[in-house]
Amino acid sequence: MKLEEKFGIHGIDDERQRKVIYPTRVVLTKGKVTGAENLTKIRPAQVALYGYTDQCTLDNRGEAENAAVLVDFGREIHGTVTVSVWNQTGWTEARPYIDYILRLGESVSEALTPVGVKNAGNDHAVRDSIKQTGPWSSNESNESGFRFAYVELITPDVFIDLRCIQATLIYRDIEYRGSFTSSDPILDKMYDTAAYTVHLNMQRYLWDGIKRDRLVWAGDMNTELATILAVFGDNEVVRKSLDFVRDVTPTSESMNGISAYNLWWLLCHYDLYMGWGNYEYLAEQKDYLGEMLLRYVGYVGDDGAECLPGGRFFDWPTSTDDAQRHAGLQGLFRLALLRGGDIMKTLGESETALRCYEAADKLLCHKPDPCGAKQPAALLVEGGIMDAKEAFDKVISKGGAAGFSTFLGYFTLCAVAEAGEYKAAVEMMKDYWGRMLELGATTFWEDFDIAWAENASPITEPVPEGKDDIHGDFGAHCYKNLRHSLCHGWASGPAPWLAKYVLGITPIEPGCKKVRFKPHLCGLEWVKGTYPTPYGDIYVELSKEGGFCRAPEGVEIECDLGELEL
Repeated sequence: MKLEEKFGIHGIDDERQRKVIYPTRVVLTKGKVTGAENLTKIRPAQVALYGYTDQCTLDNRGEAENAAVLVDFGREIHGTVTVSVWNQTGWTEARPYIDYILRLGESVSEALTPVGVKNAGNDHAVRDSIKQTGPWSSNESNESGFRFAYVELITPDVFIDLRCIQATLIYRDIEYRGSFTSSDPILDKMYDTAAYTVHLNMQRYLWDGIKRDRLVWAGDMNTELATILAVFGDNEVVRKSLDFVRDVTPTSESMNGISAYNLWWLLCHYDLYMGWGNYEYLAEQKDYLGEMLLRYVGYVGDDGAECLPGGRFFDWPTSTDDAQRHAGLQGLFRLALLRGGDIMKTLGESETALRCYEAADKLLCHKPDPCGAKQPAALLVEGGIMDAKEAFDKVISKGGAAGFSTFLGYFTLCAVAEAGEYKAAVEMMKDYWGRMLELGATTFWEDFDIAWAENASPITEPVPEGKDDIHGDFGAHCYKNLRHSLCHGWASGPAPWLAKYVLGITPIEPGCKKVRFKPHLCGLEWVKGTYPTPYGDIYVELSKEGGFCRAPEGVEIECDLGELEL
């Protein structure tokens, strides 16, 4: 008999797993610390009364500076930290506990910086707190996103013996079905980092960030979905999250308070249906989506210009420029109306589909200038309003990766590819996302400007004098300084882009029943990879001598090798 039945304890299963991990290195110590190297030993967190000789001791007895240690778990994780205290001195009835600071950080800089300095905060997930401990105690923190953990003894004239500082990784135990390997290890690392970034955000719901932004954003999850489909295939967290946003938003309102996010939510349903072909789930959206679309066709002006209501967010870099924002929304709106028409047609709602197509055609009458901004230009291309080659030549190619954003970086790369500039797209990707990797990233960030990196030190070490703090000195809008998230799922664009344009896999019939195979080596010597479908995984292998695509039974491959440079 199981616990639930025996004691009548009922609840909802947690879809996630837990795995205990240990520090890979000690970054630094302060004050009087001995045995810090013992913290990297793999051993149980269970404390005992006697028998330990290999502890780490933080000792404030007679010391002016508090004893502290900073450890590195080797990569960004989502989870908790447990500090196990074996022994201590200084216990009295008047002072039965000893206090220490536990501060988590996505960078060394953040782990060393208290709340209130450089915009460091505890919103969304507490990462800086004072803990109380007695001897033979193991205290686990709340969940957060971090790579580094800082422990500082703050009670004077006492010491504590630490048995261990361990982390518990909390994650969905799912298979990485999609893969990408090539002659360029930087691209391989980029693909894997993008996949891992999204994986960490696949918690009970699909979040945007694991430290700050542990929320379900209908727009932000669109690139995350593209990554999930390319790497993991179908996963219930997507449907659960799409339904959550729908259920808390009346059809008369804007999802997350942003009118464009209803459009992104629609595009998610289109992409999910094309990737996995779940008609029953798509049909569940019919009434809500139909009502929403009939409201949105009214936001096309007489001149063909979009006039979406308040909450007119498009992307952070364009958020202060009305003309750029309008251009981006124009392209996004048309793309969404076309996809909405396709969905309504599939669901047998021909009248609503016709109204969507008519409104999309009307949007072609107004062709706004992207005003030099790459993201609006990319969405104008995606919406069929601007020619891809014109967008590349006049806007996107200028300055290379300068002016990219993490949120719409995927669509910007897609626009470059649609212009036939595949090698240029790869170079931009390496300059932008590759620069984050050079600075120590193991997950991709909420936003990034390549200019920030010019004099910056990596996130893995204390910032030396004369260098910029890449985490604490930059950022903008809602993500200034250390509030900036260094694990944001919307930044995962390299994974689906490499799957689509290098491996060359694009679903062209729902559920991958038919897939276009149109690969591009982009100057690589060779490339191999897999792409998940409901029928099994597609396998691709390419080199300058040739290549092939092997699909599982049930998947038809339409080959287009005309532009493959062998």
